[in-house]
Amino acid sequence: MDPYLALRFREFNIFLVARFAMVFAWSMQFIVIEWQVYSMTKDPLSLGVIGLMEVIPAVSMALFAGHIVDQREKRNLLLKCLLGFSTISFGLFALSEPSLALKMDNTTILYGIYFLVFLGGIVRAFLGPTIFSLIALIVPKRAYPNAATWSSTTWQMASVLGPTLAGFSISWVGVHWSMCVIFAFSLAALICILKISRKPIMNPKIGEPIGDSLKEGLRFVFNSKAVFGALTLDMIAVLFGGAIALLPIFAQDILQVGAEGFGVLRAAPAVGAAITMIGSTRFPVHRAAGRKLLWAVFGFGLSIIVFGLSTSFWLSVFSLFMSGALDGISMVIRQTILQLKTPDEMRGRVASVNSMFVGSSNELGAFESGVTAKLMGTVAAVVFGGTMTLLTVGFTAFISPSFRKLDLRDEVEAHESARS
Repeated sequence: MDPYLALRFREFNIFLVARFAMVFAWSMQFIVIEWQVYSMTKDPLSLGVIGLMEVIPAVSMALFAGHIVDQREKRNLLLKCLLGFSTISFGLFALSEPSLALKMDNTTILYGIYFLVFLGGIVRAFLGPTIFSLIALIVPKRAYPNAATWSSTTWQMASVLGPTLAGFSISWVGVHWSMCVIFAFSLAALICILKISRKPIMNPKIGEPIGDSLKEGLRFVFNSKAVFGALTLDMIAVLFGGAIALLPIFAQDILQVGAEGFGVLRAAPAVGAAITMIGSTRFPVHRAAGRKLLWAVFGFGLSIIVFGLSTSFWLSVFSLFMSGALDGISMVIRQTILQLKTPDEMRGRVASVNSMFVGSSNELGAFESGVTAKLMGTVAAVVFGGTMTLLTVGFTAFISPSFRKLDLRDEVEAHESARS
């Protein structure tokens, strides 16, 4: 397959630029907010509240958002999401004005930040399903696997570079003007989406009662072995393989490499994921997709176990790099399965279920790692998580031979001319 197939469609290139800008701004904003809030409170609990304020609306509204996405035109809906994000970014820019601290007490400013983060969680509930649905309307079906790879790679690069620039930006220009940079990137994404034409609504059941709509979406996810298997594997890997949450302990107490070593450890998985995602554009994943996904998640679990047992800094870096590389492969395959197996009229609802699986498992994974580390010790907690991932892969392969044998080549070839 042409590794640049999806890039040959003008609107997809515009979409990638917009996605990079929005993910870059969102990930940069989270780091700047953390810095500002901790500087104001000096309370680690306040950092946990930030995540809680975003994840509560994002997860609780996910299914409702999926229903709305399937009922509305996707390009304009994405514009509304970006307009909401830009408004939130501008609000945070205003709240970070240094002179404001002289006029308002810190508690009021802090609650204002939490409120805007909560609104951001609502936007996040709609953003993921809208993006997933819009991709399918920009490129033909034969380009779905390649488009999923480029979209995931763009997301990964932006999510790495955003926090990196955030640290430098805070040092160079301070929190207030860092927020201005974020606002500028959100506007850039908004302008890019304006250059994409409106798309048809593929759902034939416009006006369907929300209860019936949600039941149909959930029924499809749980009855489709390919979709449900891909989501479950990803959720379990994130839930039990959450070694990232314990990296400060490894850096300070086990490997004793300090802040610089912590930075290297934190970057290793992201670098691995970005490299393999770019490489996967030349090596299509739709052939033997089920086996590849199982092996990728199995390798991820092994890498986490090696990291947990390692007392060598560079072996730890390598194992985290491999965990990211294998997770990148898993992400591309999962997105390809979702794109190819999801009917056009259900994309919003399926993407919402996906965001619930992945979004909640990230936060729950960090919580699980903390609890098991408290009960078992840090090393044992990481090894336990990796072992549970391996057992999940084995169990999935055993009870679902159809998933193990999943191959997407016939489906891709059957739709080579779709929407061309």
